[in-house]
Amino acid sequence: MNDVGEYVDQRLSGELKGLVGRDTELTLIRDFLERAAEDGAALVLSGEPGVGKTVLLEAAARAAAGCGTRVLRVAGVEFEADIAFSGLNQLLFPVYQDHVDRLSMAQRSALSLALGFGEGTMADRLTVSTAALTLLRQVAEDCPLLIVVDDLHWLDRSSAGVLGFMARRLAGSRVGLIAASRLGPDTFFDRGGLPEHEVRPLDGAAADGLLGVRFPGLAEPVRRRVIAEAQGNPLVLVELPQVLSDLQRAGDEALPEVLPLSQRLQTLFTSRIADLPARTCRLLLLAALDSTGDLGVLEAATGGCLEELGPAERAGLAGVDLATRRLIFRHPVVRSTVVNFFTEAERRRARRALADALADQPERQAWQLADATIGADERVAALLEQVSRRALRCGDAAGAVAALLRAADLSPRSADRSRRLAEAAYVGANVTGGLRDVPRLLVDARRADPELDRSLEAAVATAYLLINGEGDADTAYRLLMGAIEARGGELRADDHALVEALFTMLLVCFSAGPRPELWEPFQAIVARLTPRPPEVLAVCTTIFADPAHATPATLAELDDLISRFPEEADQDRIVWIGRSGFFYDRMQCCREALWRVVRDGRDGGAVTSAIGALISLSLDDLLIGQWDESAQLAEEGLRLCRRHGYLLLEWPLWFVQAILAAQRGDEETALALADKMVRWGTPRRAGKVLFYARYVRALAALARGDAEAAYQDLASISPPGVLARYVPLVMWAAPVLVEAAVGSGRPAEARRHVAAMREAGFTDMSARLALAVEGAAAVSAPAAEAGARFERALAVPGAERWPFDLARIRLAYGEHCRRTRAIHRARIQLAQALETFERLGARPWAERARNELRATGQSPPHEGLTPQERQIAHLAATGLTNKQIAQRLHLSPRTIGAHLYRVFPKLGITSRAALRDALGDKLNRDDVAF
Repeated sequence: MNDVGEYVDQRLSGELKGLVGRDTELTLIRDFLERAAEDGAALVLSGEPGVGKTVLLEAAARAAAGCGTRVLRVAGVEFEADIAFSGLNQLLFPVYQDHVDRLSMAQRSALSLALGFGEGTMADRLTVSTAALTLLRQVAEDCPLLIVVDDLHWLDRSSAGVLGFMARRLAGSRVGLIAASRLGPDTFFDRGGLPEHEVRPLDGAAADGLLGVRFPGLAEPVRRRVIAEAQGNPLVLVELPQVLSDLQRAGDEALPEVLPLSQRLQTLFTSRIADLPARTCRLLLLAALDSTGDLGVLEAATGGCLEELGPAERAGLAGVDLATRRLIFRHPVVRSTVVNFFTEAERRRARRALADALADQPERQAWQLADATIGADERVAALLEQVSRRALRCGDAAGAVAALLRAADLSPRSADRSRRLAEAAYVGANVTGGLRDVPRLLVDARRADPELDRSLEAAVATAYLLINGEGDADTAYRLLMGAIEARGGELRADDHALVEALFTMLLVCFSAGPRPELWEPFQAIVARLTPRPPEVLAVCTTIFADPAHATPATLAELDDLISRFPEEADQDRIVWIGRSGFFYDRMQCCREALWRVVRDGRDGGAVTSAIGALISLSLDDLLIGQWDESAQLAEEGLRLCRRHGYLLLEWPLWFVQAILAAQRGDEETALALADKMVRWGTPRRAGKVLFYARYVRALAALARGDAEAAYQDLASISPPGVLARYVPLVMWAAPVLVEAAVGSGRPAEARRHVAAMREAGFTDMSARLALAVEGAAAVSAPAAEAGARFERALAVPGAERWPFDLARIRLAYGEHCRRTRAIHRARIQLAQALETFERLGARPWAERARNELRATGQSPPHEGLTPQERQIAHLAATGLTNKQIAQRLHLSPRTIGAHLYRVFPKLGITSRAALRDALGDKLNRDDVAF
């Protein structure tokens, strides 16, 4: 790039600093300004309204002026489009007086008349155009000149013709012309042969970046809605949030169906809508209020007048997608503008017409009737309550809350209004992430009905608020039990409020821990539901109470529920079933459905369901050796908990983090998190949390080699030989207790616990539990039997799915073999255990395996190699070149070569060809020699 180009680039970079997603335009305008300053050039920017053309023109003008170029401006004005040469007057007036004397008499006269400075007969346009071009060339002799034309589409015919003439004759003039015009409407400016660039809307990342710069505090769901509405239009992106209230921007108040528009946005399309025939405008209003654009509905609502769409299509405002038979707006702002163009009374009439056309679609009909209704109407309120039920079943919790709140507004009776507000509070708290709205909604409900405290809906919402706040499990339990008993009569399984109350009680009992005085009355109520308890509630009640003693029939029912996951839409059911499946290692069949819930939560769906799914997935990742992903999911879940105030859901994620820390040898973090769990659970009487904290301490003790401390913690969860009732943690703790008992010199206690695991049927529940039982049996067996039992454990089908558990069994097997002088087998098991521990980052166990391997007289494989050196060496041993390895690891080939240069002496080899033997066959040769 020459000096002029570099200077232009510097100036333009400064002007466009802060403009997001416009790198292409930056390069284009830089090249244009460079050409224009040297030899003349023209460029037309086109794009939809608000896409940022004017901002780019301004940046170009300031950059040019900063480089010593003189800038002349003209902007088309809609109401001056019929005034001949009004645009040319605007452009040339600043230079006319100083340079007109340099024109010929004929050119001077023609230009003066065109600009309104003289009298006489108007010259032809060619003479005027030539005179204007000559004048500008003369101005450019003193310094480069840039003509900036905005709103070219509104320029008058005469001026547009002159500018088009000049734009094609700028070569050799040092005059540049850059203009901006909208897409769609015809203009009088002939662009033929001129360079043109369409300024496209911002992509998703750039749109998100622009909102982040302009509105950093915008709530994530609101941000997504604004991005969807704006469709990359920068003006819409920065204007829409400004007309929202503070509560709406923070996500604490629901957004309306049609977002309000600023005055600036309304002017983008209002004039074009106002010019349409009245019947066309009404058709657009019906389409805007229906939102689906279904031509069948619109035809029914208009009496078959779809041909009235033509003027809107020609104006570029709307069109028909023939593939889907739907009317579509060219931009969401058009839809909002149409809605705001009509009065409230006109909008209500249109909604009633749509409701009549939607008789076969009760959900859509209910919403249209609700929006068309002024005052109370129980019929419409009841329809909306039914809509909320369907929305919950389909996983649309936010839609359910919206329907309940509108139903409450339409309720004639105070008791119905109170009940619906209380239910909205519960759904908001339990599903959508609206926990902070619960107190306000409950206050409104009590104002509507002072007898609210007897309402089961209010009790559920209040209980959920208690267990997520400073309340304790006992208080929440009494509140729910009292409301259920006050309900009286038959306990029906189709009573939605009752079932929701029982699920909340299940959560309370689960948190409270092994307390029969809570579990037994709860289970008795579930059993009384007629004609029978809902299947998910029945299965979860049994499993969450005591998974270690589940019957084959319960497991079969659970497997049947999991098998229906591909068609399951209710996210709450998915999460509850997934939690139950976790106890029996069914997560492999649940992960896809749980990931659906997580993705929906990330896209603004049900928050609590997403947190529940993240908990289950992170725990499963912990077991299957995906420790990095486990940590990431736990952190994501905690961010959601903190953002929405869900304290009850934080502690399982602390538990995940604590177990990861213990297994990786970060004892300080593990114990700090365990203490945090104790401080949270103690005042809330959440006994289960205290058990989980003890398990963390036990694992940390085993990691540092203190089997006695581990045994004491684990025995307090469930004594040796007993699988305590109402303690789900025994599913995890049992094999660890056996290991701690053996390590602390208690083989008899260890064997009693293995017997309890077998008696409970662990081996039939899942492959991981079978691995746990057989591994524990091997660890606790007499020396003469241990070898065969270890081999039986390693032969459990699918054991590789749980690498940490399997590696610990291999480590114990290797230790046994070394003690019994079976050095060959010891080396095999210890080396495989070491490889797994190192891959996982389980430092304490890796060090233990490394020491045991040295005790067999063999150095650990690849000792001295860093993890990256080991990875590169393995890839090189497969035959990959340095370049191929570099591409895979995102490093340079030179870096790969440097690593291999250090690897060779560490492995005692001198060539690449020896890598395979050094890495893979060395252990095998040692085994053969033995």
